[in-house]
Amino acid sequence: MNKGKILWQDLTVENAEQVRDFYCEVVGWNYEKVMVSDYDDFNMIHPETKEVVAGICHKKGSNKELPSQWLNYVLVQDIEKSIERCIALKGTVVEGPRFMGKSKFAVIRDPAGAYFALMQE
Repeated sequence: MNKGKILWQDLTVENAEQVRDFYCEVVGWNYEKVMVSDYDDFNMIHPETKEVVAGICHKKGSNKELPSQWLNYVLVQDIEKSIERCIALKGTVVEGPRFMGKSKFAVIRDPAGAYFALMQE
């Protein structure tokens, strides 16, 4: 296990297509559509390696209340224990825990107000 590793990053915004195009132009990423319910979010692709490097998501559904900021997903060994520690240390659970594929995740806010996600594989 690689506990503490940042596994993924998403950006959730109202205008996902415009922001997607911004990153394509500014940093040179390409994209592929990812079907979510009745709309598409986007995987951002490194132009040379073809590696998926990030996601850009619509502020809809379970993402509706997330701030428009990059959200890092950090690997933890036991998500329930991490959530308990978060609450004990004056953090807040914003969403979850719930499953995304085979992984369980929860979005939390630290005592300073910064958002990030815990992920257990």
